[in-house]
Amino acid sequence: MVEVGIFINFNGGTPPEQSIALAKAAEERGFAALWVPEHVLFFNEYASRYPYSEDGRISGFRHGMVDPFIALTWLAAHTKKIRLGTAVALVPQREPIYTAKVVADVDFLSGGRVNLGIGVGWLKEEFDALRIPFADRGKRARECIKVMQTLWCDEVSHYKSEMFNLPPSLQNPKPIQKPHPPIFFGGESEPALKRVADIGQGWLGANMMPEDMPPKLKRLDELLANAGRSRKDVKIYVMPNAPPRDPDRFRRYEDVGVEQVVHMVGGRTLDEQKGRLDSMAQMAGIAA
Repeated sequence: MVEVGIFINFNGGTPPEQSIALAKAAEERGFAALWVPEHVLFFNEYASRYPYSEDGRISGFRHGMVDPFIALTWLAAHTKKIRLGTAVALVPQREPIYTAKVVADVDFLSGGRVNLGIGVGWLKEEFDALRIPFADRGKRARECIKVMQTLWCDEVSHYKSEMFNLPPSLQNPKPIQKPHPPIFFGGESEPALKRVADIGQGWLGANMMPEDMPPKLKRLDELLANAGRSRKDVKIYVMPNAPPRDPDRFRRYEDVGVEQVVHMVGGRTLDEQKGRLDSMAQMAGIAA
């Protein structure tokens, strides 16, 4: 049976208590994971194109977003077993030593429940404001992961490249999950799939219906083979960015190899949100 995850955007428009009640309701109903997004800045005017809308504009984020690792810490404190993920953390915008620290600490505090979803970003203006080269973000993401991996896995950590110079150093506590929390890469491009194949433990595709998956998975299989790996080495998750309509869609995702479908839960009031959770749980055939 395909798992179902829930996407929650913590922001200034939703009371924290309502988000926690939604998270608890999702856990009680047997949903597999809670996922939160990241953007530190938005702009009224921007030239960048958002890849998941026809007009290239992003909507619905006037209230911003709470930092994902603060949000996940809040969720961890109010839940017991549901997994906690970023969808996605913009790792190349971040300083990797600090990112390694917060990921390890949330994993430690949650009892080993973190999924680290990583994206390389699309909003050039955000990178520019942070004074991080947008063109180098793919390479920088790989370098950041190498820095984080030594901090997560090695008693004495060190790493040196043209981008980063981490001297022999100590960072604790280590993550509960070994060797580290699973890394999921977002994105549907060739470079994104190659990152999954080379160093990922999972793929978090977006805006894809079941019929869109086979060509991407065929190419992922080829890239995995080139890296000496296979589909059994990675998990396949998807964020459709479309409301669930019927049980058949969940079955079709499962038939093409998807292991978890991540849906946003709409509704202004908690009662509306709980009602939509109940409907989704029934369609997906999940139970606590």
